[in-house]
Amino acid sequence: MIALSKAPTIPPEDAPDKKTAKIKLKKLHRRLFELQNKFYADGRYALLVILQGMDTSGKDGIIRHVIRSMNPMGINIKAFGVPTESEQKHDFLWRIYSHLPAQGIVGVFNRSYYEDILVPTVKGTHSQELLEHRLDMINKLETHLQVSKTFVLKFFLHISKEEQEKRVSARKKKKHKKWKYNKSDESSQEAWDTTQKVYESLINRCEEAPWHVVPSDKKWYRNYYVAKVLKNFLKKLDLKYPGLDED
Repeated sequence: MIALSKAPTIPPEDAPDKKTAKIKLKKLHRRLFELQNKFYADGRYALLVILQGMDTSGKDGIIRHVIRSMNPMGINIKAFGVPTESEQKHDFLWRIYSHLPAQGIVGVFNRSYYEDILVPTVKGTHSQELLEHRLDMINKLETHLQVSKTFVLKFFLHISKEEQEKRVSARKKKKHKKWKYNKSDESSQEAWDTTQKVYESLINRCEEAPWHVVPSDKKWYRNYYVAKVLKNFLKKLDLKYPGLDED
């Protein structure tokens, strides 16, 4: 069982320092491009990367500093916000189906179907019976995806309440960050404890595809950590460049 209150938000003692991690990240970028290009050419598998975390935890940052190092031809990125009026008329998974990656593609979800349990639970807008049903459907979906050769990598970007407060303050004060600020950033602070408990439950109860809880107070370590996990995952696959078709 993972207890988020005890999970570290800062780099471990044996982590590389900031300068070294940034050097290693550049090497990881090159290796990720090579491996993902081979993944795209191989075409036997798909990969779904899910990014979740408290507001300001760095989901956009991972896309900028890790995902964009790969071949854009083989990447699909989708950010999920509040369901539209049209989407609300369907079951909660309806809006994600067309964005699931095809074989050869790495799909990246900036937020995901987990929001459809997280937000209603925090706000108390849905029955417990419905939320349990959604949880069951997510586990079944992730099992189905992996049986269908779509691997699922899930990252929870774990920051401290104090770090989030600093980042929200920076969004309000710094000119180049003001555009990011939203009133929901403040409400995220107010609902911190409740949101953390819901995330903890999701992490422990949705293990068909295990979660990576990423210490994310230091952005440089967060980027290095996620890049390394992606590299190691792609490296262990039996990827091959296809040969020429014989007529």
